[in-house]
Amino acid sequence: MLIAHISDLHVRPVGRPANRVVETNMMAERVLRRVATLDPAPEAIVITGDLVDCGRDDEYEELNRLLDRKLPCPVYVVPGNHDRREAFRAALGHLPGVTADPDFVQYSADIGPFRLIMLDSVVPGAGHGELCPQRLAFLDAALEAAAGRKVLIGLHHPPVITGVAAMDSIMLRSSEALLARAAAHGNVAAILSGHHHRAIHAAHGGTMLLSVPAAAGHQSEITFDPKARAYFHLEPGGIFLLRWTEPEGLTAMLDSVGDLPGPYPFVVEPEYPGMRRAGAAS
Repeated sequence: MLIAHISDLHVRPVGRPANRVVETNMMAERVLRRVATLDPAPEAIVITGDLVDCGRDDEYEELNRLLDRKLPCPVYVVPGNHDRREAFRAALGHLPGVTADPDFVQYSADIGPFRLIMLDSVVPGAGHGELCPQRLAFLDAALEAAAGRKVLIGLHHPPVITGVAAMDSIMLRSSEALLARAAAHGNVAAILSGHHHRAIHAAHGGTMLLSVPAAAGHQSEITFDPKARAYFHLEPGGIFLLRWTEPEGLTAMLDSVGDLPGPYPFVVEPEYPGMRRAGAAS
């Protein structure tokens, strides 16, 4: 079974680049086209926030145009700090779970053997994320209802300290509460997020913490200088492909998507030391 995880499309009105230089709509379309042509087709697509750049109605119209390109499976979404919750709910209410809760975009869904729990970590007017008592109560109930099932949790803000000051200043500030609940229940296979515009892998107990690069194609500069300003580079967008089989469990593979040369075939040279030569001892 395959699940595609993407984030941070940052869709703009047609003809208006993000940050004045990034053609995010083109990059988002490339990522969605890649998802649509995966073989085997994914069971679901999980998009963890910042679907548009400024929360504008015309951005959501363009986003829906992109999503309507015959994606092969259900699409599960939550907002990010660039989304506006009410506009998000109005524009994307046709997608599963988006309007299930009266106050937040939070819901559960079944994907094969997994229970997916989607959380709304947005703090209006702020870049960082938070899970207030109401949202934590929803998580508690959802985890209790998923007892005996494998669980994936999706939200926008990563619960991970990276050492990159610009990232850590806008992370999920209730990360300890989230991670404690995952550890207590013991069945959370992975927590999926975006926001930081970088591939970030971490672990907490038996839970993988995966932050996927931005589909929009601008990735954050990595610097551990605590005084450094946030910058980005134009780099390919990315998809985490979550593969599950009963004997092997869950693996996560990063698929970069961009205008890159290839594919080229692997051609093994005669001098390659890993080649087993005829007549050689095994």
